[in-house]
Amino acid sequence: MKKISIFSLVLLMTIYVSCNDDETSAGGPIAPFAIENDSTISLDGVINSNTLNAFNEVIRQNPGTKWLIFQEAPGSEDDETNLQVGRKLHDLGLNTAVADEGLIASGAVDLFLAGDQRVLGENTQVGVHSWSDGNNEATHFPRESSEHLFFIDYYQDIGMTRQEAEDFYFFTINAAPADDIHWMTAAELEEFEIERL
Repeated sequence: MKKISIFSLVLLMTIYVSCNDDETSAGGPIAPFAIENDSTISLDGVINSNTLNAFNEVIRQNPGTKWLIFQEAPGSEDDETNLQVGRKLHDLGLNTAVADEGLIASGAVDLFLAGDQRVLGENTQVGVHSWSDGNNEATHFPRESSEHLFFIDYYQDIGMTRQEAEDFYFFTINAAPADDIHWMTAAELEEFEIERL
């Protein structure tokens, strides 16, 4: 099940430099990741079908990684890959943080939530919205539809209870349509425990 939101594709074209310009290191391409130090990697850019391979490579190159720092991560153009990375990040027990003035939106929020500890820097933005399969938005499916399990199951896999997973998921898909974005308020960030220390 691959879901590509219109918003992520627009951001991909307007914000992100093509993957063909990926930085490389001795072990191979790791963009949108970069190694900051022995315990920290960063992510800057859109998550795509190459991101799982890049994640595996950056972890291979930097096996002492404890933190993934998000710089500007406007979303994912491949949700299947994104959630695979999230599950692996969670299984490795990595922590996540958004840098000061940083941004996470859409699929990048799902990836951020996989962190064991989660930290938001100063003046960060966290954006959520519905998904679309190209014909229907998430809100077009009944609440009990199996279409919703793709994300609800993921949220449970990364540590949420079933109720927490459903509450957050249904909040996101009702917060804004797929071609728009809702920037979460301080109260919403607290309600859904986006930051967790």
